[in-house]
Amino acid sequence: MPARTTETSLSPMPQPAVLTAREGAGLALVALLTIVPNTLPVAVLRGLVFERFDVSEFATSWFMSVNMIGAVLAAPFAGALADRLGRVRSLVVAAILLDALCFFALTLDVSFGTFMAIRFVEGCANITALSLVLAVAASGAPPGKRGRIMGMVGGGITLGVALGAPLGGILGRDDPQRPLVIGSAVLVTAAVLATFLVVEKGRAARRTSSGIGSLLAIIRERPALVVPLAFAFVDRFTVGFFTTTFSLFAKRIHDLDSAAIGGLLAMFLIPFSLLSYPFGRLSERRSRRAMMIGGSAIYGVGVMLVGAWPASSLGVLMLALGVASAVMFVPSLVMASEVAGDEARGAAMGGFNAAGSLGFIAGPLVGGAVSETVAASSGWEAGYTWAFVIAGLAELTVIALTWRPLSRLVRAGRTT
Repeated sequence: MPARTTETSLSPMPQPAVLTAREGAGLALVALLTIVPNTLPVAVLRGLVFERFDVSEFATSWFMSVNMIGAVLAAPFAGALADRLGRVRSLVVAAILLDALCFFALTLDVSFGTFMAIRFVEGCANITALSLVLAVAASGAPPGKRGRIMGMVGGGITLGVALGAPLGGILGRDDPQRPLVIGSAVLVTAAVLATFLVVEKGRAARRTSSGIGSLLAIIRERPALVVPLAFAFVDRFTVGFFTTTFSLFAKRIHDLDSAAIGGLLAMFLIPFSLLSYPFGRLSERRSRRAMMIGGSAIYGVGVMLVGAWPASSLGVLMLALGVASAVMFVPSLVMASEVAGDEARGAAMGGFNAAGSLGFIAGPLVGGAVSETVAASSGWEAGYTWAFVIAGLAELTVIALTWRPLSRLVRAGRTT
C-alpha cells in the first residue's frame, strides 16, 4: 500500500530561471517603496499617538509593535504561499494596495482601539508584500550571485527604512498626520510599479501546507534554520529600540526636534542600506559566519553606549552602528536561503521576516518598559541608558548562543 503523503510533502517542479541584476534592482525598488511608509511616523510618534490620543509612552510604543504582531502571523503564510504558487505578482500588488488603504484609514477620526486595529491589518498587508518580494528574489537568485541579489533587495528594504524616518520628520513638522497621507500615496505608486517589476521566473517546488505550521515543519526538517532566524530576531529587536525608544529618548533628554531625530536615524540607517549590496557581494567570497559574528559584536557594544553617549557626537556613533549593521545583515539573509534549500526558500524568507517582526514587537515594548521602570527610581536619563544596555547585551547573547551551531554549519559545508 503506498505511503500516505504528509501535509508538508513536496512535489518536484521545474527549476526557475535566474534573475538578472536589472530584475533584482526592480525588486529592490518595489521593496524600498513598500517599506518607506512604515518609518514615516517614527519621528512624529509623540504628536501622532502620544498627544493625539493622550496615552502613555508605553502605549505609544505599541504603535510600532502592533503591526509587527500582524507581520508575525502573516509572514510565514506569505512565504509558504510563494513556495506553493510560484507566481505571486498579483498577490504582491493586492497586498500593497491594502497597505495603502490602511495608511489612509489611520488619518480618520477613530478611537485609539480602532486606530491600533487598522495598524494591525496594515502590518499583515505590508509584511505579506515584502515576504513575497524576498521569496521571488531568493528563488530566482543564482547560487554564485545570491549575496548581491539579496543584498540589493535587503538594501532596498533598509534604504526604505532609512528614508522614511527623516522624511517623516520633515513632513510631520506641522502636521503629524501628513506622513500617513503621503505614505498612502507612496504605496499606491509601489503597487503600480510592482505590476511591471516583480518578474517571476517559474515555479519552485510545492508545499501543501502554509502559515506558521509550515514554518515549524521546515524548522523541524532543517533545525539549522534557527541560526539565521535568531540573528533576524535580535537585529530587529535592537532596531525596535531605535525606531521608538531612541525617538522618545532624543526628545526628552536632548530636546531634539523631529527633523533632528530623523536625521540621526538616517545616519544609522542610510549606511546600513547603502552598504548592504557591497557587503552582500563580499559575503559571496568571504566567511558569512565571520561577518555575522564580527558585525554583531561591534554593533552590540555600540548599542550599549547610546544612552550615555555625548549628544554632540551622537551622529558619529550612529554612523558606526549603521556600518556594523550592514556587515551582519545580508550574510544572515543569505544563510537563511542556503539552509532552506530550493523547495522552501519562500517559507524561509517568510520565517526570516516573522522572526524579525517578533523582535520588532519586543524591542519597543522592552525599551519602553525598562526606561519607565528605571526612570521611576533613578530618572529618565538612567532609564534610557539601561534600556540601550539591555538592547546591546541581547546582540552579544545571540553570538554566544549560536557560536557552536554556526561552526557546525561551516564544517558541514552548508555555509561559509
